Amino acid sequence: MTHPRGSAANSAAMSAALSGAVDLSALKARAEASRNQPPSGAGQRDGTPAPPSDTVLEVTEATFQSVVELSLNQLVVVDLWAGFSDQCQQLTAVLERLAGESGGSWVLAKVDVEANPRIAQAFGAQSVPTVVAIAGGQPVDAFSGALPEPEIRKWLNSLLDALRDRLPGIRAAEEARGPVEEPEDPRFTEAEEAFERGDYAAAQAAYERILDAEPANELAKNALAQVKFTARAESADPSAREKAEADPKDIDAQLAAADLDIAEQDVEGAFRRLVDVVRRTAGDDRNRVREHLVALFELFDPSDERVAKARRDLASALF
Repeated sequence: MTHPRGSAANSAAMSAALSGAVDLSALKARAEASRNQPPSGAGQRDGTPAPPSDTVLEVTEATFQSVVELSLNQLVVVDLWAGFSDQCQQLTAVLERLAGESGGSWVLAKVDVEANPRIAQAFGAQSVPTVVAIAGGQPVDAFSGALPEPEIRKWLNSLLDALRDRLPGIRAAEEARGPVEEPEDPRFTEAEEAFERGDYAAAQAAYERILDAEPANELAKNALAQVKFTARAESADPSAREKAEADPKDIDAQLAAADLDIAEQDVEGAFRRLVDVVRRTAGDDRNRVREHLVALFELFDPSDERVAKARRDLASALF
């Protein structure tokens, strides 16, 4: 067998080829004939017995029928591997970890194709690693090659979503496991810790790094807006409102006063103040005030009626 790197086209072709075309009856017959014989080739890849696990199974030709029967109740992912392939080792390590995290919503069945070639032949596998999903006693999807972990997760999730109503074991395992907490993103943890200790420059830099890598990350965008506002509000001149009232042309005082308004929950007053400044300014001053006002909008839910009204008022002031 060869072991080329997997691709979407290869996976799609394999899935099409498997659809309705794999006959597992020969494996079933061989398993039944060998049922009373000691299994050969079972265990870990170094020859030692595999530790017991509800989510990871070592499978041979003699025991493969149990995999087929298991797939009547839950999703089974068959990992066809060979000891000569580094890609196999990498992929199996990922699959074992994901199976352990699944709480039993799917089961990994590992098959050493060098010791159990008939299983690979039954699936028509032309290379290793090859991964085949079985449900209801039949293959339903497959891919070959060591795909990146995010792609594997996406593939598994799509299968679980598609099969949840057909295989009762999926829903039962998910309900027993309960809600799954998303792992903390260390990038956000770094930013949040900096914010909590009042190091707003470090927090801003951390969120900006996230956005450099993921420009569409809405969570980072919103958090960055909050950090920038908090830094401005805490350093604002307490007398900014008096200065703004005394000199309507003092742009710095008007912006600082709006920040103080927001900090003290006078959201409508802050928006109204800056819309009025936009109306009576032009050029760079007007653009500066507009940008500040738009940044304040980002602190709130877009559906907030106060934001919606202020946006309408801003549009009217500009045009």
